[in-house]
Amino acid sequence: EDGIPGRRGERSEEGPAERGPGAAFHMFVLMEDLLDKLKLLSYEEEALRRHNMRPLSRHYFALPTNPGEQFFMFCTLAAWLITKAGRPFEQPQEYDDPNAVISNVLSELRSF
Repeated sequence: EDGIPGRRGERSEEGPAERGPGAAFHMFVLMEDLLDKLKLLSYEEEALRRHNMRPLSRHYFALPTNPGEQFFMFCTLAAWLITKAGRPFEQPQEYDDPNAVISNVLSELRSF
């Protein structure tokens, strides 16, 4: 136990550069996986058309471009997924209190 990061039982505080050359791109891979899963659930037809929204790009949530728009898209997708799972959930509006929206989403997810 000489304090080398990565040993069992120790938490590493490394940044992306210390984890390897591909770590900086991990978020992009996660976003592409998310998009593939949403497409399998027909999110474009069921969620986006209903709210007159455009489809997500491959890196929509991986890059912080417009936090307000991205937050609303996240809330819209979360509400749609909760409803798709069989639970009634009111669609958040664009100007709802973000803390209340997240609290409602988390509360519903905890009840699963």
